[in-house]
Amino acid sequence: TLERLIRQRGQDLRLRKLDQQNAVKIVNHLIDSLLEFLKNNDDQPFFREVSVLTSGSYYEMVKINKPNEFDIMLKLKVPRLVLSELEEYQGLFYKINLFKATRTEIQHFLLEDERTVSATKIKAEINLINSPAVTLEFKPKEKVDDVMSVDIVPTLEVPQGWPQAARAGLNIDKWLGKKCRRQFVRRNLKDDAKGMYLFSESWRISFSHIEKEMMQYHGNKKTCCESHSNKCCRKLCMRLLKCVIEGLKLQYPKELEPLCSYHGKTAFFHVLSDRVQDSLWSPSQLSVSFMKLFGYFEQCALNGSLPHFFVREHNLFSPPAFPKRALVFLTNALRAQRELGLPVLKKKNSSPFSLRKHSVLAFLKKQKKTLLF
Repeated sequence: TLERLIRQRGQDLRLRKLDQQNAVKIVNHLIDSLLEFLKNNDDQPFFREVSVLTSGSYYEMVKINKPNEFDIMLKLKVPRLVLSELEEYQGLFYKINLFKATRTEIQHFLLEDERTVSATKIKAEINLINSPAVTLEFKPKEKVDDVMSVDIVPTLEVPQGWPQAARAGLNIDKWLGKKCRRQFVRRNLKDDAKGMYLFSESWRISFSHIEKEMMQYHGNKKTCCESHSNKCCRKLCMRLLKCVIEGLKLQYPKELEPLCSYHGKTAFFHVLSDRVQDSLWSPSQLSVSFMKLFGYFEQCALNGSLPHFFVREHNLFSPPAFPKRALVFLTNALRAQRELGLPVLKKKNSSPFSLRKHSVLAFLKKQKKTLLF
């Protein structure tokens, strides 16, 4: 049955402790070595006073299958900054200027106006040319097929209030509480160099440090998941949705190229802010809770609307970042998965991958006659 499939797949997605220990050992060694190198770098003093913030699915404890991807935010020390919104991207991307002229080391990473912080110059200095983040890959000798990647993203901290575009977001009053929201909003902003390809000098405001805490303290009550008797299935539902997204991208890499796990995480936060009671997420409610999440994600695709959880005016399902053609394909693929019993959740060795893919393709071709691409 579908319920049995969801429960079994959920168990299979758990990470092995030995794999976690080995991976974290390598990543921690990398971080220590990188910080040591930068702090003793005479060629570029600007990078001496860096610090590291860890983020991403592993540190949020929703990583699936293998601990093979890590996100590291390299926080650079900067003087007072001022944000200027790029209106084309509804509050998510900004130009960053110095509040006043400076002769500190950051002057080497400014544009000709001597005020605008250059994302491309900073990325180039740490070998990030033409890429939002440097990805380091490790291939263990004993496991040639295993690759572990570490994304290192240059990040600036902006010690000021959230921009206007972000103040209406973070709908957690009924879920985590008004006090928690006030504490989050008082936090400094982070801006990372994952800029839009059309604006090479733009910076994206990042809430990954807050997302990490929301994942960690995810219960409506503080006692949620403190003991075995208070366990919930929230994170397991997120892992299952990640499994669906990764499985679909594996089957249709070209058609679903814009799709990523952050779309799933955003839908997850919206559902958590709506289904706030811990009792709704008890382990016995796993299949019901997951299908609620899956249904919400499918509805967002159908409506072409997935508001950023913090910047509500920014639609993650809007062009050019998510072209209409890809969105229609995603809508059809999700519908196919639901009507065929979520074959993407089945393990490869229990159901041939090619047959599952062909059955879904047949369904999509049938739907294509009635939909415009």
